[in-house]
Amino acid sequence: MKETVLPDTPDARSPAGAEIRFIMDGPAGNMIHSTVPPGQVNRATIHATVSEFWHVLDGAGEIWRRDGAEERITPLTPGVSIDIPVGTAFQYRAAAGVPLRFICITMPPWPGDHEATHLDGPWVPTV
Repeated sequence: MKETVLPDTPDARSPAGAEIRFIMDGPAGNMIHSTVPPGQVNRATIHATVSEFWHVLDGAGEIWRRDGAEERITPLTPGVSIDIPVGTAFQYRAAAGVPLRFICITMPPWPGDHEATHLDGPWVPTV
């Protein structure tokens, strides 16, 4: 059995550009806390082998997702949860004036930054 406490400072940056704090890891997946500073637009990304679940804790923003069947932009506000299935292109941004904070669960565990490939998304990245 494990337990952790959210670190005070970020451990790293995601390949898309968010500040991340490692919360939990295990054989089935990882859990991180992500923060996107106010007004930041992260790089559009696609993952080769990892799916993600997100749950928004605080702030506001938007996420664009595109797979082989559909494309959509979803508002990110507290209480919203989304999925990013493996092979889905996505890009996200925080609203001006407020950081966007969310929990992200990866399945299987994150193998390293080589997992993510950058591509063109709907917005110009600021990172």
